[in-house]
Amino acid sequence: MATLKGSESHFAAAKQRLCKSNIVFKLTESQITGQTFSRGTQLPGGLLQERDTRAKWQGIPSLLQKLYESSHPNSDLSSAHGLLKVLSSQLSMEAMSFVTEDRKTAQESTFPNTHTFDLFGGVHLLVEILMRPTLTMQKKKPKMNDDLVKDCLSVLYNCCICTEGVTRVLAARDDFVLFLFTLMTNKKTFLQTATLIEDILGVKKEMIHLESVPNLSGLVQSFDQQQLANFCRILSVTISEPDLCNDDKHTLLAKNAQQKRTSSPSRAEVNQVTLLNIPGFIERLCKLATRKVSEATGANFLQELEEWYTWLDNALVLDALMQMATEEAEQSSTGKKDHGSVLRRRETPPTENIVTFFSPESSDESSLATSPLRHRLPPSMKIVHEIMYKVEVLYVLCVLLMGRQRNQVHRMLAEFRLIPGLNNLFDKLIWRKFTVSNHVVHGQNENCDCSPEISFKIQFLRLLQSFSDHHENKYLLLNSQELNELSAISMKANIPEVEALVNTDRSLVCDGKKGLLTRLLTVMKREPPDSSFRFWQARAVESFLRGTTSYADQMFLLKRGLLEHILFCIIDSGCTSRDVLQSYFDLLGELMKFNIDAFKRFNKYVNTPEKFQTFLTQINSSLVDSNMLVRCIVLSLDRFQSQTEDVKVVEVLSECCLLSYMARMENRLAFLFRLVNIINVQTLTQENVSCLNTSLVILMLARRKAKLPFYLNALREKEYAEKYPGCLLNNFRNLLRFWQCHYLNKDKDSTCLENSSCIPFSYWKETVSVLLGSDRTSLCAIASYIDEPFMDLDRDLLDD
Repeated sequence: MATLKGSESHFAAAKQRLCKSNIVFKLTESQITGQTFSRGTQLPGGLLQERDTRAKWQGIPSLLQKLYESSHPNSDLSSAHGLLKVLSSQLSMEAMSFVTEDRKTAQESTFPNTHTFDLFGGVHLLVEILMRPTLTMQKKKPKMNDDLVKDCLSVLYNCCICTEGVTRVLAARDDFVLFLFTLMTNKKTFLQTATLIEDILGVKKEMIHLESVPNLSGLVQSFDQQQLANFCRILSVTISEPDLCNDDKHTLLAKNAQQKRTSSPSRAEVNQVTLLNIPGFIERLCKLATRKVSEATGANFLQELEEWYTWLDNALVLDALMQMATEEAEQSSTGKKDHGSVLRRRETPPTENIVTFFSPESSDESSLATSPLRHRLPPSMKIVHEIMYKVEVLYVLCVLLMGRQRNQVHRMLAEFRLIPGLNNLFDKLIWRKFTVSNHVVHGQNENCDCSPEISFKIQFLRLLQSFSDHHENKYLLLNSQELNELSAISMKANIPEVEALVNTDRSLVCDGKKGLLTRLLTVMKREPPDSSFRFWQARAVESFLRGTTSYADQMFLLKRGLLEHILFCIIDSGCTSRDVLQSYFDLLGELMKFNIDAFKRFNKYVNTPEKFQTFLTQINSSLVDSNMLVRCIVLSLDRFQSQTEDVKVVEVLSECCLLSYMARMENRLAFLFRLVNIINVQTLTQENVSCLNTSLVILMLARRKAKLPFYLNALREKEYAEKYPGCLLNNFRNLLRFWQCHYLNKDKDSTCLENSSCIPFSYWKETVSVLLGSDRTSLCAIASYIDEPFMDLDRDLLDD
């Protein structure tokens, strides 16, 4: 009887287990209790095992079931960690495949293991495990094992790069994103955390509020210099205005509309203020940007550098390798480590067969200590390491320099001697005396995928451009002797010194025989004609000249042969890059504006009709690119014509082919017609709005000489000759209406217009009002030259 009862009990238990593993029972139970399936691992184990072979799940669902069961809140997570290591080894192989397949997108490659892991709730489970300490009510939060945290982060990162949508899912969880920042306090988990945060913030729809990060100030102050440099990669995402992919949104019309809708500061601007309020933050960035590194020696240095940059992707990768290669003592004292996250790069060095990722099985410290890796790291790696740090730091400083707190940032950068520090690094690190071979021509996109060396140089030049642009601190780019030279130029010309020069603190300027600006001019002349650096070099030098025109600044550069160099590049070098040519036209305009000596030098270089025709051809090939130079010539001609008592001016006016060309009315009218015709309100951008302002300069100068009606009538005749009456003048009226909306509400832009043209902004406003006058009897109103049937064509487009 007892035996019968025992068998019945055994049968009942078996039946109960069968029911629990039955999908129908599970569904019925969920209907009764109301607790539906929330993850794939809640499916019966028998069903998962049965489907595993056919679906090629590689046992991942079953492992996730065990991981879930062994990671309950009261467990010590030791067995969970073992299961995670098994899962990690399967996923890391796919991550390695992602790297070796030239980083194809998730759509182009298939990663079944990672997909299965995510499908059955693995990603959400790891997030729960990581955040478990935050759920306790205890004052003292339980501390998780560092290796477990690192493995969780590594697996999550591998899922992000291999499975589409995982990064966005993580980014949507604000609580998890903020939690990740707290993990950065632990140096052992810093690299994995920083890598994951960087990817998550890169896809996050809304920019994170840095002030929401728990104890951000304390976190940043706890970082060592290495961590702070890597943290700059994350900061760059949080302080930069989001890039607008649609070109239509780049138009000034769209930007103005956006500003009307959102008058409050953007999140990026708020984040910039948050960073500036962290004690010592800018000072530490300046120290990072200017610290020296030991120079590599040997004939193979350049070759090593070129080979390594094709493999290494970012400073986080370099940190992992450097740490593994140099911290054996720490490794041996902490037991096993897991470097499961992939070190991202598209190809291995051609001269070294180095494994580009580390799986849990091969990452114990004894194997690392004897690994050939640490013997294969080339000497140049330390320099690449430092270069990539500086790229991130310079980017953050550059963004802050362009923000609303620009003056505050300028004061700090001057106080902490950023410019003298960069000057001391120029020859030894920034622009060493060799040419990087076979680098491609890069346009204006600073986010291009290029070597650390190229990125560093471009970021350095962008920083100089931002630092010098319309700011009196630009004279910190010179040394004391060069400042004295500027004073001597002013004295010889019998003109007062610029106030900013007089107020420059000599203790903060560059040291050595040459200042940073002079060093830049030297390397600028050595660049190949179509080098991508030429664009940024010209922009940096032009920013030194921008603002109120300074004769001494111009002569300083003219004496160093800059004008002849620019003309060679435009006329004789065969340069075809539109970006480079535009930057040289803009620089030439600032260099020559109102300077009679510059026009004399121009005439000496352009000494044949063939050269002059080539120069004109380059100007006319793209007026959007060259219109700032046209504006300079028109303004300079107007001033020189009022200085006929000066013999030197009269001589240059009569001899200079460029001034003679612009003095002819038909040529100025031709430029005016083209400038008005190549733009309209819907296509105005920050790049081409200068065409509108140049056309206004031509008409303002005509108005001064009471010739405005003649110019307007000429435009009307041109319309009828081209058989589209009203189109040109109506387009111009719409542009001027937009000009009023745009410039009358922006102090900075109006100041720039006044300083660059030496025409009071009040005269700009007055001229626009006269041109837009509604009185059709006024000879200075555009309306007088448009026949009634053609009035206000396309006016509704502007009103919209």
